[in-house]
Amino acid sequence: MTVRVIDRLMRYSDQSCDAAVDTEAASALQAEHMFGGMEGVVAAKPVRKPRADSVRNRQRVLEAAKLVFAAGGASGSLEAVARQAGVGIGTLYRHFPTRESLFEAVYRREVEQLVDLAEGLAAELPPLEALQCWMHANVEFVATKKGMSAALAVAIHAASDLTAYSMDRLGRALTTLLRRAVAEGVIRDDIGPEDILRMIVGLCYTHDKPGWQVKVHRLVDVFADGMRRA
Repeated sequence: MTVRVIDRLMRYSDQSCDAAVDTEAASALQAEHMFGGMEGVVAAKPVRKPRADSVRNRQRVLEAAKLVFAAGGASGSLEAVARQAGVGIGTLYRHFPTRESLFEAVYRREVEQLVDLAEGLAAELPPLEALQCWMHANVEFVATKKGMSAALAVAIHAASDLTAYSMDRLGRALTTLLRRAVAEGVIRDDIGPEDILRMIVGLCYTHDKPGWQVKVHRLVDVFADGMRRA
């Protein structure tokens, strides 16, 4: 159930982005239809061609990069990312001119998806189950980050606000889930968001053998059981 809920909410996040793009494109076409015949009255501004395909290509590249780098680390080639996304290498470079810019974009996208996921889980699941699902999703986020660690170090050095940005966004999302669970009386009240984030990062970075995520997911469940109020 955990995996199904997370996958559904993640798909909803991507669909929301596509829907926003389609709405913008439709509005532009409607404006062109309404004012196209008024050249003699007022000079209509040229309507930019809708960029829905470009936005979707960017999203496909980011999702493909997540899969490639999580599986093969930062050594995964950009050509492999382009193939996974179903786009040409030129399209990839138009959106992300450097490897570091791609890594940073993947990182920021993952952070925002975790923030959106926290809101969706809070609306759909009981407090402890929502918190546990979010922790499992965070393991997958760290797996992607771990695969890009060397290049991310360069990106973080270039954008010094990247670490602060992610800790603030993830901390706020996690605090909402924790407060809800504490208010319902299902978990202890002496655990903060930093405790959980450090626990997940620590577990992920102390396991390196193939299949390490399975062990970490099991340990996350053990930790969640220990959070229950006696």
